[in-house]
Amino acid sequence: MSELNAWDSFYVIVGSASGGLVGLQFVVMTLIAEKPPVGAREAGPAFATPTVIHFSSVLLLAAMLRAPWGAVLPAVIPCGLLGVAGTIYSLIVAWRMRAQSFYRPVFEDWSFHVLLPLAAYAMLAVGAVAAPLHERGALFGVGAAALLLLFCGIHNAWDTVAYYVFVQRKDDKNGS
Repeated sequence: MSELNAWDSFYVIVGSASGGLVGLQFVVMTLIAEKPPVGAREAGPAFATPTVIHFSSVLLLAAMLRAPWGAVLPAVIPCGLLGVAGTIYSLIVAWRMRAQSFYRPVFEDWSFHVLLPLAAYAMLAVGAVAAPLHERGALFGVGAAALLLLFCGIHNAWDTVAYYVFVQRKDDKNGS
């Protein structure tokens, strides 16, 4: 019995949640698109796009780990590649956050948009390297990374909506 079999329910739940949240993010963006805030085009790649990428990464992880692999090692190799790509992407997000002038990020923004996703993607890469030596530990690392990305996405999606509803709409009403 492969060590992966014990993770069936976990990835069904995590994958379903991330898939549903990707769809919900599209609905939110459609509603906001009716009257986009000034500078949203500049801030979108720094704040909105990473949220969809993180949800999509979790969905991809769930799909990859639910595939009928015969062993753990072939399953974690694509996870490691996703980890490397996500690490690079997190650094690009950091650059985009610094380059945009629409919103001045605070520590919480840096944490949930850069630091925590960077840690999650690094865990994926390290998990792939560690898998030949300790399959069970590597799978726990991959699972932790998936949850961390899911929670970052949830936080960031909520933060975007809260900013739009409580700050941007308030500014729109005061300016009208």
